[in-house]
Amino acid sequence: MRKKWKRRILINDPVALDQVQIKQDLLGGNQVIVQFSHPDFYGSILEEVDELCARLDENFGVRFYGHYSLSFDGRTLMRIPHVKTLYLNSLAQAHNIETLATLEHLYSLHLGIYELENSDILAIDSLRSLRDLTITSDKKVLNLQYFKEFSHLEQLHIGGKVKNLDAIGHLEDLNYLALHSISKMPLHFVNQLKKLKHLRILLGGREHIQEIEENEIDDLEICRVRGFNDLSNITNFKALTRLVIEDQIQLQEIRFDRELKLLEELSISNCKSLAHLSEMQQLPALCKLRIFKTAIDFDSFIQQKLPSALSEFEFATSKSKVDQEIKDSLSKLGFQKWSV
Repeated sequence: MRKKWKRRILINDPVALDQVQIKQDLLGGNQVIVQFSHPDFYGSILEEVDELCARLDENFGVRFYGHYSLSFDGRTLMRIPHVKTLYLNSLAQAHNIETLATLEHLYSLHLGIYELENSDILAIDSLRSLRDLTITSDKKVLNLQYFKEFSHLEQLHIGGKVKNLDAIGHLEDLNYLALHSISKMPLHFVNQLKKLKHLRILLGGREHIQEIEENEIDDLEICRVRGFNDLSNITNFKALTRLVIEDQIQLQEIRFDRELKLLEELSISNCKSLAHLSEMQQLPALCKLRIFKTAIDFDSFIQQKLPSALSEFEFATSKSKVDQEIKDSLSKLGFQKWSV
């Protein structure tokens, strides 16, 4: 199944908190994030925020961002010792960040500091109990060797300059993995992640993902990866229910040479060299198909045997007259527009 994202309600630089409304929003299945863009807004409200952190679960979080022309002072975190979900992102600089070690209740951490000082920040003991981690490093080369001690991590979004990427293979409970702007490093470690269901490869550069053997991943996205030209091992992803390929201008062919029994959604967009999408009959469960801005010839494509389950089908070239003709043809064939 596709990863479900909660709706996020942001409370920006508050001077007061409506605790009744916050609890209602959480009961409605949302996330509530209280966020601060500058120290001038901390006031005495951080103590009230911490009281809420102590009483509420990880769907209530705190974010520090912006702080333009300032370096975020990590000692601020000592005022919210009960925080469970913490965002320190969209920050240019931060200091005293080692105070993360004082946060004993962290469940989820999102760390995006442009000039991250400590490349061994993952060595901080209190981070080992995290279930959810997003961390990007643009200047320092982030050392990932410490993942060997992260026995509870279920969701990981990692990006930028890193070393020891293969340490991710020690994360036995990992369910979701996003690799952002990580170039050419081999992906053999993915084969060790037996519980992995969601894999996203975003930006960076690599030609293929041939290292990935047969697996149980059910949701795969490959978006804007420079030089990517080979998806010939796609049927190793035998448990796929959803496949998204975007902005892959060197990819010329996708061929389903073996049956993918569970694939329900296939979305391909802005793959301008992609001329061949073949053996669609190997996708018996496919019910939603979207093809945008490719080199695929619609008249030829529609002649092949398509899955009988296919009910929602969109095909567009970005040429308005041609697209209207295709839309009319699909409508006459009984296909509906793709619904979210």
